[in-house]
Amino acid sequence: MKSIFTCGDINGIGPEIILKTIHVLQQKSKDKTYIAIPGNVFNNSLQFISKPVRYEIVKDIKDVNPNPSIITVIDIGKFKQKIGVPTKESGAAAYAALEMAFDFLYSKQIDAMITAPISKEAVNSAGYKIPGHTELLAKWCNIKDVVMMFISSSMKAALLTIHIPIKKVSKTITTELLKAKTEIIVDSLKKDFGIENPAIAVLGINPHAGENGLIGEEEELVIKPFIKNNSTTFFGPFPPDAFFAHKTYSKYDLIIGNYHDQLLIPFKMLNPSEGVNYTAGLPIIRTSPDHGTAFDIAGKGIAEYNSLLQSYLTAKRIHSNRKKFNE
Repeated sequence: MKSIFTCGDINGIGPEIILKTIHVLQQKSKDKTYIAIPGNVFNNSLQFISKPVRYEIVKDIKDVNPNPSIITVIDIGKFKQKIGVPTKESGAAAYAALEMAFDFLYSKQIDAMITAPISKEAVNSAGYKIPGHTELLAKWCNIKDVVMMFISSSMKAALLTIHIPIKKVSKTITTELLKAKTEIIVDSLKKDFGIENPAIAVLGINPHAGENGLIGEEEELVIKPFIKNNSTTFFGPFPPDAFFAHKTYSKYDLIIGNYHDQLLIPFKMLNPSEGVNYTAGLPIIRTSPDHGTAFDIAGKGIAEYNSLLQSYLTAKRIHSNRKKFNE
């Protein structure tokens, strides 16, 4: 598999965890690896690894040495770093790296993209009005519906809504949205993860999953009818607190959450260093660590890289599964 890492916010931990990850990959993997990053930032980040890596710095992918033991650094230009804070320049660098990597990926010169964390504040200050990676990649792929999924060795999870205010959640989750999102989820589980007949748990929106309509009506009007009509695949709705407290998630192939924090808080607590963010429903393969830029520890050399490494390994697994599925 040919994979490309994007630098993320150059003032955060992205460059550091990329260097740490490729240091491991160069010792264990025989696949070709690329990095879209400012050349000066890459050179500055070499301090974070104890042993040297074999690499080349190029301006264009056409100039690449095909030797998989050599990491190819695609220099996106010179960008000034100000470690620990989001800036207009760090946002511009993050966007430029993502744009370049996507072009290579969409044109099938690369098989998968692993994105280091960006700062939405920085990217927006640079003039790019985007809510996040997921929505931007969907737009670039001209895809209406995608699903933000989270993957670890112990669970898979997916969100019905992503970066929207809480006050909009209940109105956004309709029967039509459930159908659209769950079609993507089931297709991804089959095609990307090799799960032919998945069992999927659905969390309730309201406390106690609505108490049969006593605490909100979303479960009665939307979620329960949908589950009843698809009862061989979908189960619930489950009260989220008891669902995670009793480890009920271990009985299912995937958990569907309704809004960002409902799912991400328990997922990150249960998977503190190996969680992977995956965008399902795209024609391309894109994964990322499930954490942010961590400006507070940037530049200190103490950032944990396992989530980024797992992002690479997940992308590799998805790439392999898709090839088998299409044979």
